[in-house]
Amino acid sequence: MAAYPKKVSIFEVGARDGLQNEQPVTTQDKIVLIEDLAAAGVTRIEAASFVSPKWVPQMADSADVLAGIARHDGVTYSALTPNLKGLELALDADSDEVAIFGSASESFSQKNINCSIEESIERFIPVMELAKARNVPVRGYVSCTLGCPYEGEIKLSEVARVSELLYKMGCYEISLGDTIGVGTPLNARRMVESVAKVVPVEKLALHFHDTYGQALANILACLETGVSVIDSSVAGLGGCPYAKGASGNLATEDLVYMLHGLGIETGIDLNKLALAGNKISQALGRQSGSKVARALSE
Repeated sequence: MAAYPKKVSIFEVGARDGLQNEQPVTTQDKIVLIEDLAAAGVTRIEAASFVSPKWVPQMADSADVLAGIARHDGVTYSALTPNLKGLELALDADSDEVAIFGSASESFSQKNINCSIEESIERFIPVMELAKARNVPVRGYVSCTLGCPYEGEIKLSEVARVSELLYKMGCYEISLGDTIGVGTPLNARRMVESVAKVVPVEKLALHFHDTYGQALANILACLETGVSVIDSSVAGLGGCPYAKGASGNLATEDLVYMLHGLGIETGIDLNKLALAGNKISQALGRQSGSKVARALSE
């Protein structure tokens, strides 16, 4: 029997990474989603993103969302902050933690944030300094760890290098993203093992997209490495095939169903989680992107 972790911590990204790739919903819809997630037992929720509303209009109301939620004890409400201004806004909105993002692909970095990998890391230095001064934890995302839309395959050494840079800057956790969802189980596991040589495996998280239907298989292959934090998106938000820029996010319900089937604890009530996903899907005018949620509601 494989040595799987006894417990997995789910980092829920639906309210941010998910909804920013969907049709706009109301501020109240977002607040209800976040409160429903907390009621289902989700303890880590990416609730906001303080990026330029010009680039991501879906997240323009992030401060209102954080002001409007009834906060649950023991739940961490996180925000994505690409720069110092974003961090200042996140601090003003009382975010519990923030996240920064780098890429393992030079081309993706240039096209996504208009600077090189090295320049992006430099930009984060003042962000890290202010966050540290304010005692706010910082999470680090690394995108394109298993492939890039411009470069194709990415060297494992480059993924490890960028992950180590973010970790040494002070990120308490590094989330390894298969941004375009092209990974398969063997190369996913090799990537995690490579990064784990320079960043402690207990400081790593998986953020695998399901574009090619491989996310659960990839996660299963990586659970034996000691990773016990997984990012996912309720109702598969952000994975809508009709939405421009669809990212193929893995549905949290499908992940929780698999983990519970393996005897791994998540602390999440699957039925309440599915209801939360169904409610936000109704607000979007479509069916949930989760196979498990659909099966439960039949």
